[in-house]
Amino acid sequence: MRRQRRIQEEAELNVTSFMNLMIVLVPVLLMNMVFSQLAVLDLKLPLGDQPGAVNPEDVSLEVIVSKQGFEITRTYQEKSESLATLPKKDGNYDYSGLSSALVDIKKNPGFEDKKDISLLSEADIDYQTLITVMDSVRIYPAVIAASLVDATLFPEISLGDAPGTEVTP
Repeated sequence: MRRQRRIQEEAELNVTSFMNLMIVLVPVLLMNMVFSQLAVLDLKLPLGDQPGAVNPEDVSLEVIVSKQGFEITRTYQEKSESLATLPKKDGNYDYSGLSSALVDIKKNPGFEDKKDISLLSEADIDYQTLITVMDSVRIYPAVIAASLVDATLFPEISLGDAPGTEVTP
C-alpha cells in the first residue's frame, strides 16, 4: 500500500489586527505623554567686601525683595539710590509692575547694555516668589513683528541677602 503524503503549505501570518491596534495605540500614547522641560539658570554670587574686587565705577542694579514688596535700586560710586518702589497689591507681589519698571530702566542709555542684576531678599521670602522674580527680571513678553516673544532684560542674575537682614546660625 502506498501512503500519500500531503504537501503542507506554510501558514501565513496575519498581522492585520496587530497593525490596527498599533495605529490606534501609538497616537493615544503620544497624546498622553508628558513632555517635561528642565530649565537651568546660571546664578552668580555677589563678590562681597573684598577690597579691589569690585570696580566702584560700575553701576550695579539691585532688586530688593521684602515682605512689603519690591524696591529697585542702583549703586554707583558706592552711593545707592532708589529707582522704584513697588508695594504689594492686595497682599500679592506686583510682578508685572516689576517687569514694566525694569523695561523702563533698560531703555535708559546707562542700562541698555547691562545684563547683570542682583536679587537681594529677606530671610523669610518664599521660594516660589524668588523663582517668579527671577523669571520677571530675566525675560518679559514683547510684541515683535505681530507675534509675542520673550525678550531678555537682565539674564545674569546674582543672589544675596537684603541689606539690614542678619542670618542666624
